[in-house]
Amino acid sequence: MSGTIHSVSERFDFTGDELAPAYRAAVDAIEAGDLVVLPTDTVYGLAADAFKADAVQRLLDAKGRGRDMPPPVLISVVESLDALATDVPDNGRKLCEEFWPGPLTVICHAQTSLMWDLGETQGTVALRVPDHENTRELLSRTGPLAVSSANKSGQPAALDVYDAEEQLGESVAVYLDGGEATGGQPSTIVDLTGDTPRVVRVGALTLEQLRAVVPEVAGESDEPPAEPDEKPDETLDEKLDETAEEKVEDEADEKVEDEADEKAEPTEEPVVASKEDEAKTDPDVRPAD
Repeated sequence: MSGTIHSVSERFDFTGDELAPAYRAAVDAIEAGDLVVLPTDTVYGLAADAFKADAVQRLLDAKGRGRDMPPPVLISVVESLDALATDVPDNGRKLCEEFWPGPLTVICHAQTSLMWDLGETQGTVALRVPDHENTRELLSRTGPLAVSSANKSGQPAALDVYDAEEQLGESVAVYLDGGEATGGQPSTIVDLTGDTPRVVRVGALTLEQLRAVVPEVAGESDEPPAEPDEKPDETLDEKLDETAEEKVEDEADEKVEDEADEKAEPTEEPVVASKEDEAKTDPDVRPAD
């Protein structure tokens, strides 16, 4: 029965010229809502039909991952970008055209018309075209696949089919053996949903490589621009110094006011002045303190 843990998983050679049985078994498994492990140019991936919610949930369960960590989607050609994403900025499109196929994953606003459920995506989708010819051929036959690294959550990504099989076991219907993954590093993830492309994770592509194509790409540690009503150059120490100065000034003002009040208030019984003394004293002038 499809969609269940299999008593026997199948493994196929995914190299050389005799690929027909491998393609057929993988396509059948994806159409049935089952999981497939396949090689990419970075690490081995665990794949499910992106448009079958139960299959995507099966992928998350196999990895031990929650819906708060939705899987990226692999596509076969750059031209599929606009079918799945919307409002892709020109600088983001330039990155895709330069580095696809390759180890670049881009987070975009998802087309609202898509009937899929990848998890808690907040209206976004992460897309990539892998630089692996046989896997791209499989994607052209299956359509977009939700693909995450082929490993249990928290464990190192599998670099060969045997490592993936050891971690994921019978939860996977078909294992495609493409030899050892040559990349070894995960893809670099860039968020294209804001005004400026921002690196979320540095992987096989460096920030310098990205900036060689789009100079304004922001790094992981770059601070976002300050709000207009903020003082961007004001440090915490300066703020503390200002607060201390204000406090000293307030205390000085209070001290002056207290001294003035003390002098204004009589401490002894007032002496009644004679009419002669009163005449000698200007009533509009306060006696000197």
